[in-house]
Amino acid sequence: MEATYLRWKYTSLSLAFCLFLLQMAWDLVLCQLHYIIPEESKHGTFVGRIAQDLGLEISEINSRVLRIVSRDEKEYFQVNLQNGILFVNNIIDREEICPETTVCIIHLEIIVDKPVHIYHVDVEIEDINDNYPVFSAKEYSIVIAESRVVESKFPLEGAVDEDVGTNSIRAYELSSNGVFAIEIKKDKHQSESVELVLKKPLDRENQPFYNLTLTAFDGGKPKLSGTTQLLITVQDSNDNAPAFQESAYEVTLLENAMKGTLVAKVIATDPDEGDNGKVTYEFSSQVPSQVRSTFTIDQETGEIRVIGEVDFEKNNYYNIRIDATDKGQNPMTGHCKILVSVIDINDNPPEMTVTSLSVPVPEDSPMGTTVAIIRIQDKDKDSGANGKVTCFIAGKVPFKLNPTLREYYALTVDGPLDREIASVYEVEIIARDGGSPVLSVAQTINVEISDVNDNAPSFAQLSDTIFITENNPPGSHVHTVSATDSDINQNSFITYSLTEGFIEGIPVSSYLSINPESGKIFALLSFDQEQIHFFQCSVKACDAGLAPLSGNLILNVFIVDVNDNAPTLFPPFSNLDFPVTEIVSRSAKIGHPVTKIRAVDADSGYNAFLSYGLKDPMEKTPFGVGQHTGEIVISRPVLESDRDEYKLFIVVKDHGDPVLSSTVTITIVLVEKIQDITVEQNQKGIEYEDGSNANIYLILAICIISVIFLLTLIVYTVIRWHQYSVELKELKQSNLGSSIAGSWTYSMQRHYRLWLNGITSKNDLIVFTPNVSQPPEHDNVSIQQGFGTGSSGQELVLASLM
Repeated sequence: MEATYLRWKYTSLSLAFCLFLLQMAWDLVLCQLHYIIPEESKHGTFVGRIAQDLGLEISEINSRVLRIVSRDEKEYFQVNLQNGILFVNNIIDREEICPETTVCIIHLEIIVDKPVHIYHVDVEIEDINDNYPVFSAKEYSIVIAESRVVESKFPLEGAVDEDVGTNSIRAYELSSNGVFAIEIKKDKHQSESVELVLKKPLDRENQPFYNLTLTAFDGGKPKLSGTTQLLITVQDSNDNAPAFQESAYEVTLLENAMKGTLVAKVIATDPDEGDNGKVTYEFSSQVPSQVRSTFTIDQETGEIRVIGEVDFEKNNYYNIRIDATDKGQNPMTGHCKILVSVIDINDNPPEMTVTSLSVPVPEDSPMGTTVAIIRIQDKDKDSGANGKVTCFIAGKVPFKLNPTLREYYALTVDGPLDREIASVYEVEIIARDGGSPVLSVAQTINVEISDVNDNAPSFAQLSDTIFITENNPPGSHVHTVSATDSDINQNSFITYSLTEGFIEGIPVSSYLSINPESGKIFALLSFDQEQIHFFQCSVKACDAGLAPLSGNLILNVFIVDVNDNAPTLFPPFSNLDFPVTEIVSRSAKIGHPVTKIRAVDADSGYNAFLSYGLKDPMEKTPFGVGQHTGEIVISRPVLESDRDEYKLFIVVKDHGDPVLSSTVTITIVLVEKIQDITVEQNQKGIEYEDGSNANIYLILAICIISVIFLLTLIVYTVIRWHQYSVELKELKQSNLGSSIAGSWTYSMQRHYRLWLNGITSKNDLIVFTPNVSQPPEHDNVSIQQGFGTGSSGQELVLASLM
């Protein structure tokens, strides 16, 4: 018996150790760092140099905002941001956080931003022997009939130790006696049973009562123990206990089974007769209250039914101990176990949590930039396809999901972003499990796009034309420019400036100024169209981005003329101190020119278009004034009744608004002969030294120039006519037809006449194709010498005309 117990103990320890190593290996695969600390460690206990182990610089953990995220959201640990050491923040009780598991691991996520990265760290909480084995009661009363045979077994409620591993219960010891012993058994689920074994027959008359001490020892160092008293009463009667066909029954049950669902029905038989053979069923005293609140058993039929909630995620396995007791005077009890395995159904949709969100996202973010970290969980994760989750993005957006370790996904940039096209994206993320029916969850993340300065200010057109009326007041507003920028905030704040340039050596800034905010352009001085009538300048629109962008507009500035200049007379009419006097013979014919008034207006356009007229047109004088020429001529025959002297007041007017004018006074003296004016001047003693002499000199100069021009024209005409005669003679000698020569002569005469008239002839040459044979070679040479170089008679004639 002792050898069997030792073999069982050795096998159990080996299996537990293998399971422990397997769990450790699996956790190490899924995590990046693994630390081990004992439970109950005090605040500040060193855990590990996490910054160094993760490959982070000490300077990075502050700038990149290192933080710890725990699954149960309790801050068991903290990181010293000065040295990168992970230490205990709160005392950890392993039995509190891992009451049901052998290996206790706290999963941590270390998240750093800029860029976002997540590290998975597991901290294993090592159990210490800080709990004593405890029995549920200080004493247990057991009634055993004396008729029970040797090796009869009586189940006992074992002690409970909240520690695990070697610190859990490892052995039981019964106080010294010669009748009873303790035996420990484990089923295939590693469920441990403590049984009291009868080693010798009982004799109630010899010893009707036993008071034994049961001690439970753990495997810690030092060993801790707990005790309870077994009060055994030996009774005489009812020699047979109810018996089940099997000591354990295995059944399956769907989770979320409705209340009243039949789980199993147990039957025990008792060979006794009468009340000693009548059996009632009940849960063992060892069945915990959680099981009693979930299941019930009918005392008469043994039917076990559901009365509470069956949830696979809370408990997927139940071990229900059943007692069958007869109704004898000294009741006897039989025992069995119902092993209930709960089958999972897909009743939990995936759960989605956004653990980190970095918004807004700059529109120039490169591909792969992490926007958010998303955690996807499914409570059905331990049941195959029900817990297998797929995650995807609904719709077409420039983002994608990248799976990371365990249950995390990274939402990253997967395309170009342009805030001017879309300033915010509604990213709908859908998580769907593989169960039947399929369950899913959706969450929308609003990803705002922040602006970068990628658009330069622009004008509606590349150039603009403005008109400024001359004599404008200095500082007057003359134009407003406006540019647009599709960026926002400071990237779209536009300031205006004039690009430095020069106008006839003078800076543009001396002529114009611009308001940098409104774009209003002001004239710094009063423009004079007679001095400057047009210039160009460039306006620059610059935003406030970093680096700033700009656009340009070319301004064509025209100075609009106003009628601010009266007509100006040319000498001798401009000198008011010396009035103009003209002498005209009475025998002059109608249309005879007396003089011509010349004037000019500094303005432009209609403001400079002049007209001439008499100030008093009603006065009867033999003279008239050309309205547009300013020429004074005799308009009617001179009569004997006409005075000898007329004083004409000539008004020179422009066409501006208002009309400006100048007046000139001309004295016209009528004489019988031109020579008489000298005698008359001597008699009257009038001196015309300046005015008359100037007129005489002017008339003489005009006459001389006219004679020279006429002589030159006559000489040139004679020379050209002689050349044409020679050319015509040579052309006749070259056997050209007489009709052709006649036509050519007619053409030359017409050309000559048109040339004398100053009119260019367009159709004065008639070209005929000769029907005669090719002249001899020496004749061709003669023609080329006379008319110039050419390949045909037609080209020769053209060359001479040109």
